[in-house]
Amino acid sequence: MPLLELKNLRKDYGGLRAVDDISLAVPEGAIIGLIGPNGSGKSTLINLIAGTSEHSAGQVIFAGADISDLSSDEVFRKGIARGYQEPSLYFKMTVLDNVLLPVKGQRGEHPWYAPWRRYWGHDETAHAEAAVTVLEQVQLLQHYDTLASDLSGGQMKLLEIARCLMGKPKLLLLDEPTAGVAPKLAYEIFQQIARLRDDYGITFLIVEHRLEILFDFADYVYVMHLGNLLAEGTVDTIANDATVREVYFGD
Repeated sequence: MPLLELKNLRKDYGGLRAVDDISLAVPEGAIIGLIGPNGSGKSTLINLIAGTSEHSAGQVIFAGADISDLSSDEVFRKGIARGYQEPSLYFKMTVLDNVLLPVKGQRGEHPWYAPWRRYWGHDETAHAEAAVTVLEQVQLLQHYDTLASDLSGGQMKLLEIARCLMGKPKLLLLDEPTAGVAPKLAYEIFQQIARLRDDYGITFLIVEHRLEILFDFADYVYVMHLGNLLAEGTVDTIANDATVREVYFGD
């Protein structure tokens, strides 16, 4: 059974069908690429999975359960986290504070416990230790007290991944994680992604335009065009597909 399965998923905006009966599967522990020309519906599909946009028809099945009608916070609690094309950070907060925000079930936020530190002080210490570990994983620990606004573009992307990791996701949805990032750091971001998959078993569904990098790491690739699923297959299959090359590469 795949970790994520989409069944005839559809999204309409009035008379425009942005996602047209998409069915696909994401195996647990895989790095799956989602590619296609601009306007093909990739980001819309990510929004439907994450619960930030309501679907018009179809189902989103995650870990065997139908999550199609859950809100975005409920989807997050189920184990799906997502990143954005433009990092969605709190830029006037430090790197460490940004990473601490997504922790689930913080007792200190509950009105019954908040007035008494003895009920949540230990939890706060544990969360901080976990945040340090996560920042080490993405090589940002040395910037823990830096404002998010003072990071480079690539570091902001890594911080967003770190913040996702604090939610202990099973599936991480990334929308162009290397957009606007220098080539060397872009490749390092994907190396971090591969290491997180290998070391922690996190599954990735990644929208990416830099195919020369994605194709070095993806296990399987789906291609969208005009809201439809145009093709799917291994990297070699997609790279040599004449229809994909014509639509996507202009060959």
